[in-house]
Amino acid sequence: MTEAPPFLVTVDVGGTLGSADGPGLAMRLAEASPLPAGRAREVMRTSLHTHPALTDPVVADVCEALRIPVHAFPRDLPPAPFRLFPGTMRALRQMSAVATVATLSNVTCIDADTEGLRDLLSPWVTDFFPSCRIGYTKPDPHAFQAVIEHFGAQRDQAIHVGDDWACDIEGAVASGIRPVWISRGRQAPTKTWSLNMACWSPSTFRQPPNTSPTSQQGRPNEPLHRNHCLLPTVPPRHPRRRSVDPGPGGSRTT
Repeated sequence: MTEAPPFLVTVDVGGTLGSADGPGLAMRLAEASPLPAGRAREVMRTSLHTHPALTDPVVADVCEALRIPVHAFPRDLPPAPFRLFPGTMRALRQMSAVATVATLSNVTCIDADTEGLRDLLSPWVTDFFPSCRIGYTKPDPHAFQAVIEHFGAQRDQAIHVGDDWACDIEGAVASGIRPVWISRGRQAPTKTWSLNMACWSPSTFRQPPNTSPTSQQGRPNEPLHRNHCLLPTVPPRHPRRRSVDPGPGGSRTT
């Protein structure tokens, strides 16, 4: 059996790898709630996204927290089709050559669609860790730790890639993991602390000449305001087939 790559890359799903083609359960609930959208998402991260099934008590608690009637909770929604962003498969293929790649996402058990993602992202993604499987949501450090422990990785050999500053970037930093922000042209919302980040070319996955964390932004360790990827400087490896613990998410050999 081929030796496992020494590095681990966890990747957010929605907004990072692609987007759902239509509203899912969480979006519909946020629209139905009188709470501000950000507050509604925060409520659902703690009261909905960590549950593996929608039991009556879970639905009742979520509706109470969102201030919506129980009858307004949509129980039988199919997961919306997921469309990958251009270049996603190429990036995953290149990352998987030097690291074990797994998803780590905040998502309801209705919207998770692990098997659909597996069919879409195989063989470059080894396993899938939706919050409804592991019982934690980002930015909780327990979410990142669950994946690290699953693969027996070390924090200094782990990288997390995501588009949400609070959940992905601040969560990774708080967990002792190096973050990569998919900014899509946005400015960093805070500069009160320094990020240990570097610039990498998504087309070659080699650091461009004369490029450092300071060279394009003018300040050390600021996230780049464009799409970028980060990988450790190790020789390329071919993806290997490995057996993983199925867990509640129903993973299989990839």
